[in-house]
Amino acid sequence: MIGNPSTPVHIVGGGLAGSEAAWQLAESGVSVVLHEMRPARQTDAHKTDRLAELVCSNSFRSDDAANNAVGLLHEEMRRCGSLILMAADAHKLPAGGALAVDRDGFAEAVTARLAAHPLVTIARGEVPGLPPAEWDAVIVATGPLTSPALAAAIRTLTGEDSLAFFDAIAPIVHRESIDFERAWFQSRYDKAGPGGDGADYINCSLDKEPYRAFVQALLDSEKTEFKEWETNTPYFEGCLPIEVMAARGVETLRFGPMKPVGLTEPHSGRRPYAVVQLRQDNALGTLFNMVGFQTKLKHAEQVRIFRLIPGLERAEFARLGGLHRNTFLNSPRLLDGRLRLKADPRLRFAGQVTGVEGYVESAAIGLLAGRFAAADRQGWQLDAPPPTTALGALLGHITGGASAQTFQPMNVNFGLFPPLPESVGPQGGRAARKPALAARALRDLDVWLSAARLAA
Repeated sequence: MIGNPSTPVHIVGGGLAGSEAAWQLAESGVSVVLHEMRPARQTDAHKTDRLAELVCSNSFRSDDAANNAVGLLHEEMRRCGSLILMAADAHKLPAGGALAVDRDGFAEAVTARLAAHPLVTIARGEVPGLPPAEWDAVIVATGPLTSPALAAAIRTLTGEDSLAFFDAIAPIVHRESIDFERAWFQSRYDKAGPGGDGADYINCSLDKEPYRAFVQALLDSEKTEFKEWETNTPYFEGCLPIEVMAARGVETLRFGPMKPVGLTEPHSGRRPYAVVQLRQDNALGTLFNMVGFQTKLKHAEQVRIFRLIPGLERAEFARLGGLHRNTFLNSPRLLDGRLRLKADPRLRFAGQVTGVEGYVESAAIGLLAGRFAAADRQGWQLDAPPPTTALGALLGHITGGASAQTFQPMNVNFGLFPPLPESVGPQGGRAARKPALAARALRDLDVWLSAARLAA
């Protein structure tokens, strides 16, 4: 990979990870060719030809850098000059303590910044199979919707079967079709987040009997039928379809996406028995997505059953839920600590295909892949970020921290971080642990960034 920085690094895939990797390379002074197969070839989930299109939720989850691992990852990426976080911050929407974005404005911003960069060339068209041998430095960031030809080529090269799971998409509702005689605006515990005021979610409450009737309707519904080769594919536990959760017990949803805590029904002054929350999905505030309601129900069943929810009796849907098959590598076995494929080190992998779950985590691995590739191209070695950082903890998990025998997709979480030494543990017990871990992470990240600047 060492050579003239004007010799391009090729990136296959223009999602969040590929876009972030391209930005990091270009900002480091290395030429990039970013290959995106859309619109020449579409996927079942994408709707446009924009780079970094969001196909599921429009939320980047918590933006609390002191108490939440993904919020900490946001802050670390901001300090690394992340294009994805710059675009997200520029197009954020009210969402309580979360960082949610106008998906169209966000993707347009990412596409425009990359298209305008003098060191980035965007090449439209599919890369069939393995990248050509003359491409001496490649980042494969094809995401969970990796094309069958490339997936088959990777399986042939590595001798490993790719693992797969189903990722479901939540429905989006037109705000004007929601009945505000029954629904109301409120964030849990009235918490205000970026661009919000503490009343950022639409809430639809259910009493005990309507809730149980709703659960029974989910159990009795018609579901999408699986193909024979898909029947044994596991779900990711952090993104279960609503009907799968319902099948685990009548109370399961009340402890999951329909939990009633932190909310007060204005019509009665009491806490709801169960609640459905909807989060703003576009800058105009005309579309709201059903939080945690990813589903594999047939479309007609979605309309029928979701209209059982008080306030959504006349709901009109801008998009119904769906289901797509995600593919990811057994990364602890196949990748080294710099995200290179052990069987062919000219190939790096980034994003969800490496076995991370979530928009932010995918972009974070793209950020690291881009920085590692830039250092290689310029003839110096970039150390991995410390395992005490969110970036380092996530990288360490997928490249060796997880068991290759039981590897499954993982969101960033404080359980991946080395514990604080007992001798310097935080005063105040468990409540102070997360802020102490976050403070240590940011200190260590700043040291890592300074060392990288000196090495470059």
